[in-house]
Amino acid sequence: MRKKTGIAIAAGLLAAVAAPAQMHLIEGEKIRPHVKFLAHDLLEGRGVGQRGGRLAAQYIAAQFAAAGLRPGAPGGGWFQPVPLRVVEVAPGPSLSAEAGGKRLDWRWLDDFVGTSHRQQPQAEFDAEAVFVGHGITAPEYNWDDYAGVDVRGKVVVLFTNEPPSQDEKFFQGRALTYYGRWTYKYEEAARRGAVAALIIHTAPTASYGWQVVRANGRPQPQVKRRGDEPALAFAGWITEQAGAQLAALAGEKLEELLKAADTRGFRARPLGRVKIRGRMQFRVEEIETENVVGMVRGSDPKLAEEAVVFSAHWDHLGLGEPVNGDNIYNGALDNATGCAMLIEMARAWASMEPKPLRSAYFVAVTAEESGLLGSKYFADNPPVPAERIAAALNFDSYSPYGRVRDAVLTGAERTSFYTLVQSVARRHQLTLKPDPRPEAGGYYRSDHFSFARAGIPAFSVNMGNDYEGKPQGFAAEIGKKTAAHYHQPTDEYSEDWDFSGLEQFARFGFALGVEIANLEKIPARVDAR
Repeated sequence: MRKKTGIAIAAGLLAAVAAPAQMHLIEGEKIRPHVKFLAHDLLEGRGVGQRGGRLAAQYIAAQFAAAGLRPGAPGGGWFQPVPLRVVEVAPGPSLSAEAGGKRLDWRWLDDFVGTSHRQQPQAEFDAEAVFVGHGITAPEYNWDDYAGVDVRGKVVVLFTNEPPSQDEKFFQGRALTYYGRWTYKYEEAARRGAVAALIIHTAPTASYGWQVVRANGRPQPQVKRRGDEPALAFAGWITEQAGAQLAALAGEKLEELLKAADTRGFRARPLGRVKIRGRMQFRVEEIETENVVGMVRGSDPKLAEEAVVFSAHWDHLGLGEPVNGDNIYNGALDNATGCAMLIEMARAWASMEPKPLRSAYFVAVTAEESGLLGSKYFADNPPVPAERIAAALNFDSYSPYGRVRDAVLTGAERTSFYTLVQSVARRHQLTLKPDPRPEAGGYYRSDHFSFARAGIPAFSVNMGNDYEGKPQGFAAEIGKKTAAHYHQPTDEYSEDWDFSGLEQFARFGFALGVEIANLEKIPARVDAR
């Protein structure tokens, strides 16, 4: 046993020595053509269930094969089928509110947006409106927005996010927890038996503008629902202006409702005598999309049954509402960049001799933009048991404006190998920085979270914003530019982009993966809350 262990460690050391040489095969100008192709208009925004999305998946599989990977999907092959239902709102949806003889009629996309989780051809409701604050039930924080109220068959109205705090023992202080995510709001409302849920959008509580929410008017891929599973007839958002109108109809002020929602001791209450009525038709289609999975087997006979996972989502928003005549949501930064880096990391990994001890899976996941659906499906149905996955490193949305001096690896501190992460960062001359906007809940908004929910140590490898050789204010300017293009048709490839930062972080992620793959013991599981 000792002899075998010694051989394994020696092989791991050789692989670690080989890694720096192979790491330099990863070059920015090799990453560029993948981004250019995946973000091209011909791929029509890589929509799930759309022609461009299928083409993107085929391209990535072909690149994996050319890189020397083996097919790695469960059961064999390059593709792991992910069964989904696409729910599309038919023209003319109606949403209105009434009280005291007065009526509000809201406009689709301009005032409200949403979908149905019941996955039926139509949804109708005419029900009492109940204000439930942030819509949170969190016993560990002694907080229950649903205490003392029965919302069965009613429409719950709420804010996203959670009560603000500087106390890390109360909703983790500034950092958003899963309780603050819009996905949780809908899940809890459905568990409580509500017929519909309307989230009042404000930029501060959501951390993004209405233009991002408005994009949810496109067809929505969803996981297939079981017949006995509680689901909302309508899961929607309304604008801040529509929220203010609704509050006024109930004799309230929107700012006072938010203040009440943020206050300990909040109690849910009816919104005056307001009733909210919805009439919607839906086109429901069953589709099969796919995760693209390639693998490189590890060099140790025993540890090769364990794995390190590298992931990036290939999907974007596809064809959608035209903006200035452009209806292709190309998704160049989000996430052609991450997929391109994944391909080149896979190529470098496959060329290593000897291979690292553990196997490596390179996974281009689908349906991230619809709620991390592809990564969740992979984490729930992995090619090796989840307890044998040492770590999952995710790559999502990179800034093609040069190298940086810092990295943001939110969630890495939750792992048992954080000191290793720090060591690799130092070798790459990167300073690890905390999430600059923890209140935005980035930890819960990218595919690594699906792995973490399965107990797998996981985090995204993100660039910081301390750019090398750039003038003061450059990072702020780029931040504004990126935010303006986020989930818009203007997220397009540019020939003047500088891919040196993508090269830098693909090499960093690659080196980090090699170190984890060669650990003597598999890391401890994590609790992702």
